[in-house]
Amino acid sequence: MLHRIFIAINLPENIKSRISDIQKKWPTLPCRWVDRKNLHITLAFLGNRNNQELEKVLEISKEIATASEPFSISFSKVCYGPGAKIPPRLVWIEGEKSQAFHQLKTNMENLLSKEIGFWSGKKESLPHITIARVKMWNWRQLEPDDRPDIDSQVSIEVPVNSIEIMESYLKKAGPEYQILQTFKL
Repeated sequence: MLHRIFIAINLPENIKSRISDIQKKWPTLPCRWVDRKNLHITLAFLGNRNNQELEKVLEISKEIATASEPFSISFSKVCYGPGAKIPPRLVWIEGEKSQAFHQLKTNMENLLSKEIGFWSGKKESLPHITIARVKMWNWRQLEPDDRPDIDSQVSIEVPVNSIEIMESYLKKAGPEYQILQTFKL
């Protein structure tokens, strides 16, 4: 059996509430907003994995979490992402560089690569919270001058005390996520 797996840092309810308020600033933006319950920071998206690989992911995650200390990540900017890509694919809240986040992500990716052949292909480990997915067709219908400028400053501090192994179920109404296991740092 295959499981669609990712490793995440889930957000406290008070931060999800603040992000929900941020999402309301642009009601006409041509995008699909991420449901409040699905807001998270992705450490690694592993895609479809079999039962044996899932067991290995759980072992690795426990090992990494046990060896890591709690930390916080500062988020300071709402913008389109990734980078300067046009048309943008996402709306996200960009985090500041964090050595603790980078180390956690790198350690996770290195062990996953060695044990299950995972390779992210990404060099940068700037944390972000995806808050919307841009609807490409609708975006392209807008004249360039009519495309909303969403760049704005925020101040959100996310405590990182655990990592979660998540399973994603793709549904017509949007993805549903289930926590398979939580590991405390």
